Amino acid sequence: MNTDKKVIVITGGAGGIGQTCARVFKNNPLIITDYSQESVDKTVASLIKEGYQATGIACDITDKKDVDKLVDFTSKTGELKALIHTAGVSGTVQDLKKVFTIDLIGTDILMNAFHKLATKDSVAVLLASMMAHVVPANETYDKALSNPQAPDSFEIVRPFVNNSSDMMYNFAKRGVILLSHKYVDAWGAKGARVVTVSPGVIETPMSLKAAEEHPERMEIIKQATPLKRNGKPEEVANVIGFLASDAARFITGTDILVDGGVIHNIKKMEHV
Repeated sequence: MNTDKKVIVITGGAGGIGQTCARVFKNNPLIITDYSQESVDKTVASLIKEGYQATGIACDITDKKDVDKLVDFTSKTGELKALIHTAGVSGTVQDLKKVFTIDLIGTDILMNAFHKLATKDSVAVLLASMMAHVVPANETYDKALSNPQAPDSFEIVRPFVNNSSDMMYNFAKRGVILLSHKYVDAWGAKGARVVTVSPGVIETPMSLKAAEEHPERMEIIKQATPLKRNGKPEEVANVIGFLASDAARFITGTDILVDGGVIHNIKKMEHV
């Protein structure tokens, strides 16, 4: 995809979409990071066996010191080309605070920390979700979602999610899109870009688990999808590969839906 040998950092790099993203970047050194060092080592070994240049480091993205270690590791490996942020949890964890902290606060910490490594033509690609698009704009919670590290942000958002971790996931992913708008100027001042990608139902281990837990709901979504199928990790990774490439160097501050067109039908169904 790129031939400039600059470094690609992939959070959630041991996960389904993370690993698939890694395989898009055949010509760049890769840094794989995930919560577990064991899963990082396993993924790195597999990539090296396939001929990729890969190293890895475990990182808890909700821990500023850990993220600083990742930034330091990256700067010693080479110049940053792209931060591909796929790490996150779904609403299946059944823990409002955990979803908010990992999916949103973690993203804010990463964007803050990696700003110092941003250079001309580098990019942060953040994974949002099509479900971010079902949450309407609201001045009260949007301010909190845009500033998730503020001490009262979680408590401001909490009353709007009806004690549902699935709803908190939707709100957190709306927050990821809002963070891209928040950081686009600061990154742009360095000639760098910030974009978000909003996948629909993609056949990863996480979505297959959701399908087991909510089979009827998942089937309804599939039937409502104009393409009448779920997406594949490669279909997200290829878009991310394009967005991280110089072919996309004038695309910033925007969200790309990779959902087979289903979100528009979901919104219609919600208004029935």
